[in-house]
Amino acid sequence: MKKLLFIGDVVGKPGCTFVGEKLRGIKKFYGIDITIVNGENSAQGNGITKYSANMLFDAGADVITTGNHAFRRREAFEIYDNDCIIRPANYPAGGCPGKGVCLLDMGAYSVAVVNLMGTVYLDPLDNPFTVIDGLLENIKTPNIFVDFHAEATSEKKAMGYYLAGKVSGVFGTHTHVQTADECILGSHTAYITDAGMTGPEESVLGVEVKPAVDRLRFRLSTRFSEASGDCFLCGVVVEFDEKTGKSHKIERIIIR
Repeated sequence: MKKLLFIGDVVGKPGCTFVGEKLRGIKKFYGIDITIVNGENSAQGNGITKYSANMLFDAGADVITTGNHAFRRREAFEIYDNDCIIRPANYPAGGCPGKGVCLLDMGAYSVAVVNLMGTVYLDPLDNPFTVIDGLLENIKTPNIFVDFHAEATSEKKAMGYYLAGKVSGVFGTHTHVQTADECILGSHTAYITDAGMTGPEESVLGVEVKPAVDRLRFRLSTRFSEASGDCFLCGVVVEFDEKTGKSHKIERIIIR
């Protein structure tokens, strides 16, 4: 049996710093073998930069996934030269840098990490259900974990059931609020609708409370800024059989 840690959307420098402070202790406590971190909001003001990615790798991340802010920064073409930083696989082929799958060689076994993005209330990318079908035909390891970056809970739930028995885990990201529906689907696939976020806890999805409230209350254009204060780290720990790809346990975690 092996253990995988998935950490939900890391927000800004406070989130990156908190991962740096806590990750090694978490990995030791749970006996983690592989760590995946969603870093699409890890740069100041969202997106991902070399600086924020290096903070997460230095903290102990093995793979960094992204989402709808994957290309928010000008550095994107350089960032995705790193095979361990991936972007949603259903971005258009040809013009987008990077790739949507990372294969980790762990010696006696391998693990594939897939990044997908939903299309309900988000950009009209290629159909993620069709794209994942094509990807699975070419992935040779049974150990496959999917970061499904999506807005609609219905689309996430549908993807979880669609991939039940086909992959080892499906982890929803993007909405930044951890859900309490972690489970094993089809006696095989670890699932959670949203893994949550990592960053300032007293915030509105990572930004200061007052500007977020004012925008919704008065419908005015308001400049957001990242919140400060005490952080928390949200994610899941999955125990899986590396020989079959079957997940046996998923545990939701919040570290304050």
